[in-house]
Amino acid sequence: MNAPLPYLTRMNLALLDGLERYPAALLEPHRRFLLAQQEAEGGFRGRAPGADLYYTSFALRSLAVLQSLELEVGQRAAAYLRQRLAGSTQVVDFFAWLLSAALVQLCGCDLWSEAPPDWQQRLADLFERFRSADGGYGKTPAAPRGSTYISFLVCLAAELLGLDLPDKPRLQEFILSQRRDDGGFVEVPAQRRSSTNPTAAALGVLQLLGGLDPPIAASAADFLAGMLAPLDGGLRANPRIPLADLLSTFTGAWTLVSLGVADRLPWKPLRDFALACADPHGGFRGGLWDETPDVEYTFYGLGVLALAAQQDPALTQHIPPDPSG
Repeated sequence: MNAPLPYLTRMNLALLDGLERYPAALLEPHRRFLLAQQEAEGGFRGRAPGADLYYTSFALRSLAVLQSLELEVGQRAAAYLRQRLAGSTQVVDFFAWLLSAALVQLCGCDLWSEAPPDWQQRLADLFERFRSADGGYGKTPAAPRGSTYISFLVCLAAELLGLDLPDKPRLQEFILSQRRDDGGFVEVPAQRRSSTNPTAAALGVLQLLGGLDPPIAASAADFLAGMLAPLDGGLRANPRIPLADLLSTFTGAWTLVSLGVADRLPWKPLRDFALACADPHGGFRGGLWDETPDVEYTFYGLGVLALAAQQDPALTQHIPPDPSG
């Protein structure tokens, strides 16, 4: 039996396949928007001027799934990443650097060739500094409480690098302790109400650890499907918020796809919500309530469009003439 594809590889292949189904004219403004966000030093900006490691990873990921990560763009980004190699050791920043470094390899830039021989052990030691007493991984070194999201990033990074995380049963136990009666999960133990994004992250961890039981998956799928916002057609961050956002829509939708229960969602409203968040000049806004596109939400918007096309290829036709409103 063949080994399952890595988590991020499965995601990227799904997005590549889905976006290929759309007319090039629909995607071209978003490609131009992304390229316009690259700063002189090679990184990409968010909503404020200046290159930012976090947004650089989203820009490169978006260009990659659009099959538009050109050699010059990747080489300029690699120069920026070299400058940031000795920068922040926060998990979020490191994960952004790691993903970006993997992507610029497509442009012939092998940043790992410049790393010391024991780089894998150094990274393993770095991750363990963020291990909390409850078995999860926290936002700061030796954090008193774990974070579902940070634990997910560490698991993704470990899989990408071929690292074997220690004491996986305690990590799984921590994730399961984040589950609530509604079937969803929370970000930190003190929270009582589940949310979409921690639920997606928790299920990702359990999938990566090989410990996702069918009853847990089924109840989580019920929770995520229940986050559909009747007012605008996307998924909400939590039950108390009336409007959807692209982050929650993408993470919830991808999780249901990865669980094999994509039929729990109505894909045309999700596609229409993503199109409505698209700026007419390129890029995606966070939701109908947002006014400014950025590269992070552009990745999520493209992701929702891609997943919708995979689930219902007919949705790539008869697109509203002015979907961005």
